[in-house]
This record gives sequence, structure tokens and C-alpha cells, in this order.
Amino acid sequence: MSQSRYNNIPGRVPAVDTSKIYYASITGVLDFDKIIITDMQRLDTIAGNRYGDSQYWWVIAAASGICWGLQVPAGTVIRIPRSLRAELRLVA
Repeated sequence: MSQSRYNNIPGRVPAVDTSKIYYASITGVLDFDKIIITDMQRLDTIAGNRYGDSQYWWVIAAASGICWGLQVPAGTVIRIPRSLRAELRLVA
């Protein structure tokens, strides 16, 4: 079976069960910071600032229960997991 040409698109959410991250964030298993999105903020830039790599925007989106999150409306409360390692272990 061949690999899809869409697998390596930058910003594409990997094929993992991100609901585990969301569940862990709402049950208190994961530590996170809450922030309110202001105008012109994007999850990829927040991920770049927090984790040093903007490709992990989907971790913030998953923890916050957002399906598509590069641009979210101002006033949206998001959860930013403190430890990227723990979240990636949940979906491995």
C-alpha cells in the first residue's frame, strides 16, 4: 500500500486519537494553563512560543476541545498543556 501524499503536509493533524488528550485535560490528569485568545492569535504561534515548534498546535487544540484551531475566535478559552511529552505519550 502506498503512502498518501497528504501525510507530510505542514500543520496537518496526525492520525492519532486526540480525544485522549481532551479527556485527560478535563479530568485533571494533565497540567495546563488557561488563556483567553485575543485578536490575531493563532494556535500554531502559541505552540511555537510554548513548545519551540509550531507543528504541535494540534495538542493545544485537542486539550481545548477545538476541532480546527489555527485561527480561533477572540475570547475563546484554551488549555495549553504544560508538558508536551505527557500529551504525546497519551496518543502514542
